[in-house]
Amino acid sequence: MTIQGCAAPEQTVSLPAGIDLSTQAVIQGVVTGAGTAYARLLDHSGEFTGEVVVSDEGIFRFFAAPGQWTVRIIAGGGVTKDVPVEAKLGEVSQISVTI
Repeated sequence: MTIQGCAAPEQTVSLPAGIDLSTQAVIQGVVTGAGTAYARLLDHSGEFTGEVVVSDEGIFRFFAAPGQWTVRIIAGGGVTKDVPVEAKLGEVSQISVTI
């Protein structure tokens, strides 16, 4: 384990070096209007799949299987916002969420 608690890549607007989009489906986005927030990935049936802390700049990213997903943003004060998104192989599905 690193000092940061896990070895997850830093959340930035640019994809990490070495990512081959021809073999990946990426969901990423920017959250505005929230302090600390979490982005949760739910599958087509609403089941929890993964969660990341939104960066200080409001950025988050998931590498997912192609298909229908929901990104749930969870912010302070019990605020949540669900955004449906379709992940496609070879594409970055970009979303923007205002809290």
